[in-house]
Amino acid sequence: MLRIFHTADWHLGQSFHDFDRDYEHTCFFEWLLDRIADRKPDVLLVSGDVFDHINPPASAQKRYYDFLNTALASHPVLQIILTAGNHDAAARLEAPASILGGIRAHVIGTVERDAESRIQYSKFLIPLRDQSGEVRALALAVPFLRVSDVPFVSDSSEGAMAGVREFYRELTQQAIHVRDRDYPKAVLVAMGHCHMQDGAVSPESERNLVVGGLEFLRADMFAPEIAYVALGHLHKPQALDGGRIRYSGSPIPLSLSERGYRHQILELDFDGEGLQSVTALEIPRSVAMMRIPIGRVVPLPELVQMLKQADFGTGLKKEEYPFLEVRFLDDGPDPTRRHQVEMALEGKQVRLASTKFERTAEGEGDAQWIGMSGLADLSTIDPVTVLRGAFLEKHGAEPDVEVLAAFDQILAEVTP
Repeated sequence: MLRIFHTADWHLGQSFHDFDRDYEHTCFFEWLLDRIADRKPDVLLVSGDVFDHINPPASAQKRYYDFLNTALASHPVLQIILTAGNHDAAARLEAPASILGGIRAHVIGTVERDAESRIQYSKFLIPLRDQSGEVRALALAVPFLRVSDVPFVSDSSEGAMAGVREFYRELTQQAIHVRDRDYPKAVLVAMGHCHMQDGAVSPESERNLVVGGLEFLRADMFAPEIAYVALGHLHKPQALDGGRIRYSGSPIPLSLSERGYRHQILELDFDGEGLQSVTALEIPRSVAMMRIPIGRVVPLPELVQMLKQADFGTGLKKEEYPFLEVRFLDDGPDPTRRHQVEMALEGKQVRLASTKFERTAEGEGDAQWIGMSGLADLSTIDPVTVLRGAFLEKHGAEPDVEVLAAFDQILAEVTP
């Protein structure tokens, strides 16, 4: 039997409305080390977005290497496979691969080509061994694929997505060949960092991976020979294709819209016949996320009274203080609104993360959200929408696939 842990989207080093998340990641790693000790997996798969930015703080990098060192030193047969996500600096993540590979941590970030520009698919094939050292699975450890990483398919209307499909098709064929030749009893386990069709998105913290509406991959991209597909990017745990394709989800909520998620890792058991069982191991929430009020919007004076009466707990360390979002009706310009909210929370063990205001639209009875305080409004602007509008105004037509693909490559280079 082979036991695998599947996790993704750690986002180490995230700054959440200017608040550090190091405490929460520390709690997650402590919990994960305990689960590794208890459940004794043979392999830990991390499907992208190890870090939140291409230039993570030194504290986040230290946390990452400390975890790898502790996990591998404490469990001499554990293998760890990490792939880069769209938030990671792929080459930088992969830079220590030659050192980490010697201690059973395999890091895959970039796509390499030979002198004839042929993709070196063998780089992505990693044998996975059980406690006795026998190869029980072959990992197809694919990182986030950018437009420049995938083969060009000239006779397809799918654009870049055809290249992604061709990449997995060719890699799967090579994996089958290697398995049949060297490991006839092994199953195939694929990794990826992508957005599958019908996947549920967290709009506040997940961005499109490929522009132009081409970012949604179909389940048939993964050949039936693949027993399991371990994905990252979507932060909500979810299963597709009858459970063969799964997102483990993120270990902590990465935006206030994710406060209701149940965070988990997945425990997978395989035998010679394939995937036998999937068990969700729920991760305890170390810091609460709260919204006041819930399900309705109130005028600012009423909100202030609610905050004054609210009990957020006592005896907490500062890093344990809950994150709070408040919403209230907009009754016109008032530069003191934020100050009134802060004064109502003075002395309380809570961190004000977001202040949003709403107003009743003319002719309508329901309050509708129109903005938020601070610079957070900028995060709601979709660069692709801006491009489309500007292109349409200048050229009188929508941008074509080539323009969108080039714009995506620029975004990938400049967006953390």
